Amino acid sequence: MARFVYADNAATTAPLPEVISAMTECLENTWGNPSSQHSKGYEAKALLDESRERIAKVLGCCANEIYFTSCGTESDNWAIKGAAYRMKKKGRCHIVTTKIEHHAVLNTCAALEDEGFEVTYVGTDSYGRVLLDELEDAITDKTGVVAVMYANNEIGTIQPIKEITEMAHAKGALMFTDAVQAVGNVDINLKELGVDMLSLSGHKIHAPKGIGLLYIRRGLSIVNLIDGGGQERRKRGGTENLPYIVALATALEIATERIPELDRVRAMRDRLIEGLTKIPYSKLNGHPTERLAGNVNVGFECIEGESILMWLDMAGICASTGSACSSASLDPSHVLLAIGVPHEKAHGSIRLSLSHENTEDDVDYILETLPPIVERLRKMSPLWEEIEKREQLTK
Repeated sequence: MARFVYADNAATTAPLPEVISAMTECLENTWGNPSSQHSKGYEAKALLDESRERIAKVLGCCANEIYFTSCGTESDNWAIKGAAYRMKKKGRCHIVTTKIEHHAVLNTCAALEDEGFEVTYVGTDSYGRVLLDELEDAITDKTGVVAVMYANNEIGTIQPIKEITEMAHAKGALMFTDAVQAVGNVDINLKELGVDMLSLSGHKIHAPKGIGLLYIRRGLSIVNLIDGGGQERRKRGGTENLPYIVALATALEIATERIPELDRVRAMRDRLIEGLTKIPYSKLNGHPTERLAGNVNVGFECIEGESILMWLDMAGICASTGSACSSASLDPSHVLLAIGVPHEKAHGSIRLSLSHENTEDDVDYILETLPPIVERLRKMSPLWEEIEKREQLTK
């Protein structure tokens, strides 16, 4: 293997040394149960409170609006189900979401449909931007929850969440945003943003897997998803994962501090996009500018994305065809289909997602490696043969 390039940061990120150090120190020294009524427990409770305060400061909210969970999927489930059950008591049994949401949202909404809730799935334009007129029309006086992701995990398109929140509130609905991909990529001040609920996940910002959180606006009470003891102010049962909570606080602080440095990541992204879209019959998926700093999603006609990934992996490059949570499926991406990419072309798309840890040398290596792989695979494709024949006839 010539070298190693990790370009799948949208799937997960490598924990930073500072994060590992903070987590290890907690494991070694502050291993008590925060609910225990003795010195070791009090010490753990103090660290738990301190971590919650640190996170709240970064997100621009109050500490008692932060609830720790195991991951983004749990947070999404809790926000949507908890709010839907609460709003049902007010006669609002309608949910509005989009066709390009993460499966943690789509499958939660589908489960609620099985329980009798009505769900409207709003479309997007060809760049993956939510159709705001359609969204506004979909929200009625029966709508309890509007759920729109802040930034798409596959194509990177960023949504105008503040504007969407105002639409939801104008009709009396609650607003939830899955910000798992957005955190660390955009400045988030929850008081200014105005959403009622927001989810994030640690392993997308160089913290370990197994820790997330849900912001719930003060004054809003939603139904519990996990019942148990008195943890998280009796809203989420289960002993708090303190080492990972400390890790999340550290990672979130670092990610936010590094937002001004994203110009370098954007420059690498744009160089990748420019180079890869020079390949004949290739196309960028998602918005050209209103996208996550490190997201590159490009489709190549007449070949399969899985084949590209296999060859990239043999060359030491880690990438993906889309969401890691549905990578075992052979179906084309629901996101690409929703933005109008034809079924056969959606199969040929790959996602490269960069972070601060990537370098210009990484970009050079990808641009040296990927075009020959596309050419090699096309030579084996009968579909590409047909295109070449048509081109010969038009000359």
